[in-house]
Amino acid sequence: MSPPAKTPSQILISAEQLAARLDAPDLLLVDTRFKLEDTAYGRAAYDSGHIPGAVYMDLDRDLSSPIVPGETGRHPLPDPAVLEARLREIGLRKADQVIIYDDGPGVYPSRLWWLLNWLGHTKVLVLDGGLAAWKTAGLALSADVRVRPWPSDFVACPDNSLLVSARDLLQGDAGLQLLDARAPERFRGEIEPIDPVAGHIPGARCFPFGANLGADGLWLTADLLRARFPLLEPGQLRVCYCGSGVTACHNILAAVLAGLPMPKLYAGSWSEWIVDPSRPVATGD
Repeated sequence: MSPPAKTPSQILISAEQLAARLDAPDLLLVDTRFKLEDTAYGRAAYDSGHIPGAVYMDLDRDLSSPIVPGETGRHPLPDPAVLEARLREIGLRKADQVIIYDDGPGVYPSRLWWLLNWLGHTKVLVLDGGLAAWKTAGLALSADVRVRPWPSDFVACPDNSLLVSARDLLQGDAGLQLLDARAPERFRGEIEPIDPVAGHIPGARCFPFGANLGADGLWLTADLLRARFPLLEPGQLRVCYCGSGVTACHNILAAVLAGLPMPKLYAGSWSEWIVDPSRPVATGD
């Protein structure tokens, strides 16, 4: 059974609201900037200027496990014990309110938002509009690095009911509504700039994550997000995937913002699916 849906007010925070809370002792602010094409970018950008008090977490080093060639996708889920240790290192406490941002469409905050919910820490907010909204509001950046009070008391309690496996997908048939977060041309198999095989998982629907945001870079309203999602058939389960399990989290967050039950995540996604040549591949719409 999916966990109860949260309301948007429990997930998003505006730049102005964040600015008013920066000095709160129970706030853990996390910068997750990253670029697939320049993996050193995020840390360098953080070092040159970030929202005051933020700590940095890297998609490759902190929010993913090492790739195992021939077995995993490009961004395997982090080992819960390893991620717990990293979160304790940056000072996460059970009572903390975590707030996450990046400088793009919210992909990497969505990943950490999902990971924290998976590990049992549900007090998590995402900065609506990210760093662009912070700058638009005329708010300052800082290059200072703060150390949070110790000790951390966070204990990871992974909820693997939030996940599905490739085997689940192969056996799920019509009982699954499978949503692919990649761009339409990648879904159709017309281009594939990253992975060695083009196409999508048979039965999936194309559901590009970028359409969850408006032209202003802010998340759409709950009503508009709800209208994006196809209706579920009775007893059907919604599952999100993408290229490597990262942008899929954007669609999961969108569903929760829309007031819908939290979809499951196929964490390995397309890049894991294709490591086994016996798994079927579809192209076109």
